[in-house]
Amino acid sequence: MSARVSPTLRGGALALLAATLFGLSTPLVQRFGEGLGPFSTAALLYAGAALVALLQRRGAGVEAPLRRSDAPRLLAMVAAGAVIGPVALAWGLQRTSGASASLLLTLEAVFTAVLAWRWYGEVLDGRVKTAVALLLAGGALLVLDQGLAGQVQLLGLLAVAVATVAWGVDNTLSRGVAERDPGQVVLVKAALGASVTTALALAWGEPWPALLPALALLAVGATGYGLSLRFYLLAQRSFGAARTGSVFAFAPFVGALGALALGERSGSGLLLAGGCLMAAGIVLHLVEHHAHEHRHEALDHEHVHTHDDHHHLHGHHPMPTGPHSHPHHHSPLRHSHPHAPDAHHTHRH
Repeated sequence: MSARVSPTLRGGALALLAATLFGLSTPLVQRFGEGLGPFSTAALLYAGAALVALLQRRGAGVEAPLRRSDAPRLLAMVAAGAVIGPVALAWGLQRTSGASASLLLTLEAVFTAVLAWRWYGEVLDGRVKTAVALLLAGGALLVLDQGLAGQVQLLGLLAVAVATVAWGVDNTLSRGVAERDPGQVVLVKAALGASVTTALALAWGEPWPALLPALALLAVGATGYGLSLRFYLLAQRSFGAARTGSVFAFAPFVGALGALALGERSGSGLLLAGGCLMAAGIVLHLVEHHAHEHRHEALDHEHVHTHDDHHHLHGHHPMPTGPHSHPHHHSPLRHSHPHAPDAHHTHRH
């Protein structure tokens, strides 16, 4: 077998990049969205995500396109992840501290992991459970740190908790389109989300921002919601929904550091301890080695692939030299190699 990057390392790195971009967006949304309504804030964020998705359309032909059958899933993703989630977060950020809100977003990983286990049957072995527990323990310490500092406002945090539930549902639903063109998924989701929240902002009579805050929120949306979602979808291809969601739980720590860098308040020992626990959880994910003999049942699907992974054995005339996408058939196969719960490894344990 050719030398290939470990699927857990590749997926973990992509999930960590997505977490960093999204984590930094939370304190920035609070700063630039001050005085704005939640619908107009969400509209600008997803307009930015749609713009960056448009700029990335070049060279997307190697990816599998969205299908008509994906429409119900995409609409549910828009409702949960592009309307309810960002609106609840924007509303909550006006009523609590940026660090507190960032840290509570750790709950998103819990909902994602549980839903991925229930909906897709993704295996959560001892190492993964330990990693999730470390990340959650770190998040709990960070929330405790905020509580002791008097920074927790209950109503705002309840709204942020609603956002975590919505994004947990969105994350799990997105696993079903992770093999599709990520740029197309981001574009459709962001464009629909921006359209719906814009209409709600107009109907609600919310104020619109001045030029500088508007441009800032567009930029935050492009990176923290557009590029972050793209990397998240690519991580799910290699890593599965549960593990991607667990590593993504590092986003609250990044957000808390961002809030501190913006001058919200000084750090503390609890913040450092929580960050260390979360970092340990991520390391466990990145060094995961899951290998055993397993059987692949016959399968027909479409996604971008190459022919050097010992899974795509169908022929071409001539044989492509790089990544390409087309409907293809997998014959039954039994072998052993390191793997993660991607589209080809959904077997039970």
